[in-house]
Amino acid sequence: MELTHINSKGEAVMVNVGEKEITQRTAQACGIIEMKQETLQKLLDADLKKGDGLAAARIAGIMGAKNTSTLIPLCHNIPIESVEIEFEPISKTRLKITSFAKCSYKTGIEMEALTAVSVACLTVYDMCKAIDREMVIKDIRLLKKTGGKSDYNYEG
Repeated sequence: MELTHINSKGEAVMVNVGEKEITQRTAQACGIIEMKQETLQKLLDADLKKGDGLAAARIAGIMGAKNTSTLIPLCHNIPIESVEIEFEPISKTRLKITSFAKCSYKTGIEMEALTAVSVACLTVYDMCKAIDREMVIKDIRLLKKTGGKSDYNYEG
């Protein structure tokens, strides 16, 4: 498989998407944040000193998606149609954060979905760090993408 962000001289370049067709594209990503049971309960109850941690993380995730091209050097600035962030406690100590992103453009929206999850996880950490500095952010990954040359579904 050829790396698309490297030219014939081995230099990093932004991919030219000028000739590509506009298609509907979606991406879904997720991440896990592990924390103490008491921390997760306070987060779910919106009982943190800083305020509603999930509301802050949802907004931060959306903002992260919107700013992906300023954070990741070779990403295109794409017209995002929607970004959604969902929170699901999957145990007494683990919160799963999932993002869903959609656009109609010449290149995909996977990096925006991954950035949304990453920023949402970091915001949860920031909102809860006063009571739990042992939180662990892990397993950030692309779950699904549609549109463009190929679709992808995580099989793990």
